[in-house]
Amino acid sequence: MAKTKTAETTKDVYEFILEFTDSEQKRKDSRELIQLMEEVSGFKAKMWGPSIIGFGTYHYKYASGHEGDAPLLGFSPRKAAISLYVSTGEQGQEALINDLGKFTMGKACIYIKKLADINPESLVKLMKDTMARTTEKYGS
Repeated sequence: MAKTKTAETTKDVYEFILEFTDSEQKRKDSRELIQLMEEVSGFKAKMWGPSIIGFGTYHYKYASGHEGDAPLLGFSPRKAAISLYVSTGEQGQEALINDLGKFTMGKACIYIKKLADINPESLVKLMKDTMARTTEKYGS
């Protein structure tokens, strides 16, 4: 079975932000997201794979037999948008998503252009909901 590329690394998250981001706005938003996600999750920021900043960890195992570790919360300050790795589309999350602000949604994340486009209270609620759902499904 192939090894997952998204494993925890020892790279410094702030060095990554300086090297990877293409604007001062993304650097500022990234620093703010680190502070917020550390506060909400209770975990320090760590690099996962080459470009994801993650908080906490959980172990998943699918029916297919594929298993691995992943961060409870995370984000990546990509060129086109900041990818927020939070659960979306789950039953009961409609109100959180509807009140979130300006974003687009992918299969496994939310894309934002800048943090100022997002309702911070709704984002905190969505992060807490993500952690609760993930912990309930996979344990901690």
